[in-house]
Amino acid sequence: MLGTRRTRTSADIPAVSGSRPVMLVTFDVPFEPEAIALAVDAAVESGQRLIVVNLAEVPIGPISLAMKYEYVGTQEVEDALRAPAELAHSLAVDVERLRLCSPRPVDALLELVAERAPGLLVVGPNRERLKRRTYTKWTKRISERAACLVWLPG
Repeated sequence: MLGTRRTRTSADIPAVSGSRPVMLVTFDVPFEPEAIALAVDAAVESGQRLIVVNLAEVPIGPISLAMKYEYVGTQEVEDALRAPAELAHSLAVDVERLRLCSPRPVDALLELVAERAPGLLVVGPNRERLKRRTYTKWTKRISERAACLVWLPG
């Protein structure tokens, strides 16, 4: 008995429904230039939207609640967040900008990742502007717990 041999075609591969955006994250400091380039390129090549996220740690305590302290951003960080958004927009990519302020910023980011389900999470803060210990601790938790592909500079 002769059997027929069939090669697999792209029509046999199930299509994934929905979009998987690219998420670019910083920790309330400007971005590493290579992170911007990678995130924008990935969004352009995949035809997906880019979500630019500023993750800020805001302590919550009795004094800060009583005095009604809020997040106050700097113009430098605002300009740094605007740059990848404008670049992606100029390349016809839909862009969304978010600010996450939380006493537990990594947990807030992981909730956002679970909600938005990005295909790629680019964690790209300028490491020279952060405490090394904080950067290492946060990126380790993100890498271990994010349910998507995670890119870290260097």
